[in-house]
Amino acid sequence: MSISRILALMAVAALSISVSASAQEKKIKRSDLPAAVENTVADQSKGATIRNFSEETENGHLNYEVKMVVNGHSKDVAMDASGAIIEVEEQVTIDSLPVAVKDGLQAKARKGKVLKVESITKRDQLVAYEAQVMTDGKRSEVQVGPDGKPLDHEE
Repeated sequence: MSISRILALMAVAALSISVSASAQEKKIKRSDLPAAVENTVADQSKGATIRNFSEETENGHLNYEVKMVVNGHSKDVAMDASGAIIEVEEQVTIDSLPVAVKDGLQAKARKGKVLKVESITKRDQLVAYEAQVMTDGKRSEVQVGPDGKPLDHEE
């Protein structure tokens, strides 16, 4: 077998492994939620309009997510099967951001226009801000830390 064929087979195998290892999000109904997750959803969604529910297995753990609108802005809450909140992504206004965060997001967006910004909180700690950016008709996302500086890794 030629070396190029072996390399091609290895690349296909690696791609197959990475695709199967990635999380698959599946839409579910509220009635499919475990009782502990339902309790957290009830608490977190007071005064909100719920858009949908989903579940996904990530790194071998089954997690649940509720997407909602609260006071006109989006809020997504991810929970583990015990109902513990893992992550909250909540839309914030650009004007409410510290100057360093605004500057950091714009620097990462380069010539793009920042459309929407969300705070990302994990285990009750603000870890990042994420912005949706439009550049030449294409959407992308950029993140900075709570201090406006680039992150070592995406959150």
